Amino acid sequence: MIKSYLIGYDLNKSGQDYETLIAEIKKLGIWWHCLDSTWIVKSSSTAKNIRDHLKMFIDGNDEVLVVCLTGEGSWVGFSDECSNWLKNNL
Repeated sequence: MIKSYLIGYDLNKSGQDYETLIAEIKKLGIWWHCLDSTWIVKSSSTAKNIRDHLKMFIDGNDEVLVVCLTGEGSWVGFSDECSNWLKNNL
């Protein structure tokens, strides 16, 4: 079953490799990225499996949060493209 997951991260040391982490997030499935360190990804994986995969691309002092979304959401200030993605995918 495909679910929507919220992914947030803080890379806590200067010189972090954001590009590799972002590339790995994009590989997970259809994605939304309209906030700096926040993504929504549609995936058939589990939150734990997504977390385990992404932690291979961060350092021990970094933080990653993966949360399954229930489908209800509310937002303001996003472009039409970002808002439409949310309307069609949550």
